[in-house]
Amino acid sequence: MRRLWYQAERGRIVQGVSEATVRTNPPSPAPSATGSAPAAPAASPTPTASLAPLGLFTVLLGAALPLIDFFIVNVALPAIDSDLAAGPALLELVVGGYGVAYAVLLVLGGRLGDTAGRRKLFLIGMAAFGLTSLACGLAPTAWTLVGARVAQGAASALMLPQVLATIQATTQGPRRARAMSLYGATAGLSMVLGQILGGVLVAADLAGTGWRAVFLVNVPVVLLGLLLAVRAVPETRSERPAAVDVPGTLLLALSLLSLLLPLTEGRAAGWPLWTLVSLGIFPLAALAFYLTERRADRLGRTPLVPPSLLRLESLRRGLVMMVPFSVGFSGFMFVMAVALQQGLHLGPVAAGLALVPMAVAFFAASLAGPRLVGRFGSRVVTAGGLVQAVGIALLLLAFRSGGQELSVAALAPGMAVAGLGQGFQLPVLIRLMLSDVPADRAGVGGGVMVTAQQSALALGVATLGSLFLALAPERGMGEALQVILLVQLGLIALTVLLSLRLPRLVR
Repeated sequence: MRRLWYQAERGRIVQGVSEATVRTNPPSPAPSATGSAPAAPAASPTPTASLAPLGLFTVLLGAALPLIDFFIVNVALPAIDSDLAAGPALLELVVGGYGVAYAVLLVLGGRLGDTAGRRKLFLIGMAAFGLTSLACGLAPTAWTLVGARVAQGAASALMLPQVLATIQATTQGPRRARAMSLYGATAGLSMVLGQILGGVLVAADLAGTGWRAVFLVNVPVVLLGLLLAVRAVPETRSERPAAVDVPGTLLLALSLLSLLLPLTEGRAAGWPLWTLVSLGIFPLAALAFYLTERRADRLGRTPLVPPSLLRLESLRRGLVMMVPFSVGFSGFMFVMAVALQQGLHLGPVAAGLALVPMAVAFFAASLAGPRLVGRFGSRVVTAGGLVQAVGIALLLLAFRSGGQELSVAALAPGMAVAGLGQGFQLPVLIRLMLSDVPADRAGVGGGVMVTAQQSALALGVATLGSLFLALAPERGMGEALQVILLVQLGLIALTVLLSLRLPRLVR
């Protein structure tokens, strides 16, 4: 790979950009003196294979499964605790073990797909997801369930990056914009529908399976997905596949594990010494990872997370906003699942159905989003944050006035408005972040984005969930929930401010 220098706008020199990147994604023309945007973006390379509607449905099904499974267990946790006598520490590992394994291996999964073939890795990942789901559903003990969940997270990390990479490599222009919007809508809806589906399945107690149905239901869905993928998903891979960056992979894994594992387990375990040592290791591991990746980039190698990829303004600024958005989203969903069942004493079905207005409003916003983006650009994301803040404020007022007698109907307005705001944000943000990623780096770009999202989701459960569970015994569920909603409002204010720095044009 030949290294190039080129003169960038405002007289800056950019180093370390590969020749492939320059060919497939040339630098955009500098804005004119009046600050107007370029007349038209650079054309995307013509895809080598086309993704038909059935193929798009299949990969979106593969995208939905891992996200549904991250949230589906929230409503099932009380039943798991009762059946397996898990206890708080193991229950948090049931949630956190999946999220940590998923986050740690996502970028590696994207790199393997670029090299070995994205369709092949999608099929392997989906098959492994089905087998590990079966293992979760048959787990005889809490520790067995934790181990199966970790393996399930690893399988998800093989499958999900191939979805974004396949869309990037097989679509262009308006078809890509529509596909990315559908991916964003699928991601958001999966998070909400996961908890709704979890409540329904636990209460239904299908054939006496109880909570196990939330995992066993994946098996027939996976079989359908495998049949469709063999028929409808084209095989793609990078034209310039790179070897696995072993030092980068190990350092990224160490960084994420040293942060997420102690935050997930620390409160329930009483903050033993290992959790404090691990948190002390995190900044050192993160710095070592950055320096290693930067050195590999400068030497012309292909690092796991190329710093040159993060020079793309849309990706870099989108990632910065994705973190607080996902932390708040996952923390909110986890806390609501606990508060509705243990605070308001709702059953699993009622706790799940309380989220239906959020899901419906999110879906409606996702459908309207593409048209609004064409007119208002990324300011749709800003407006979505403001709308979401109104929804959370309505929920806060409802909990303050209703107390223990609050009904699902009283929560519906706040849930609906919050879901509407989220639907205006997430699909547009995902589309924006990947809009400038070259097709031959689609796997890496998608892996970086989903890793940031998944790490933040796990971080939200670990931090906001731990704060809620620490406050609840002393202050009560209602007051603890109100504190979390206030924190959520602070995170939304941060995302609104960050959204103002997003590129205005969304392609």
